[in-house]
Amino acid sequence: MTATKGPLVIGIGNPWRGDDGVGHAVVAALAGTPGLTTAACSGEPAELMELWQGHDPVILVDAIVTGAAPGTLHRLDARDPLPRGARYSSHGIGLAEAVELARALDAFPPTLIVHGIEPAHLEDGTGLSPQAIDAIPKSARRILDDLTLAMPPDRCAR
Repeated sequence: MTATKGPLVIGIGNPWRGDDGVGHAVVAALAGTPGLTTAACSGEPAELMELWQGHDPVILVDAIVTGAAPGTLHRLDARDPLPRGARYSSHGIGLAEAVELARALDAFPPTLIVHGIEPAHLEDGTGLSPQAIDAIPKSARRILDDLTLAMPPDRCAR
């Protein structure tokens, strides 16, 4: 895949399921950053592959359940298989499966990083927990740092 569209951050999740909406909230915090494209989606594999086509680097933001304290930030380089011990989503097919499907279909971006936030709760109809709200600006800063490292100085999003 040839990347020509520049950096993309995709927030994954369902804002109607508590902290599963944290990916969308991080993307909303990054919206309007010069040189950065943002999108929000449910995490469905075909939608993800369509969104990231031609972009590099691509960063995915989602709730990730590992058993760590709520609000803990995680960073994974998806060019390597994602660890199977964590639950990457509370929606449909998991993020790890979507990434591996894209890899199998040769629809993988050159650089794919996953930023996860440990959720406090994932119940239907609830808003973001205080821990998730506190993690949003921290996650946004880490993503901007990743973009600075991943791109030549003349293409930085900052």
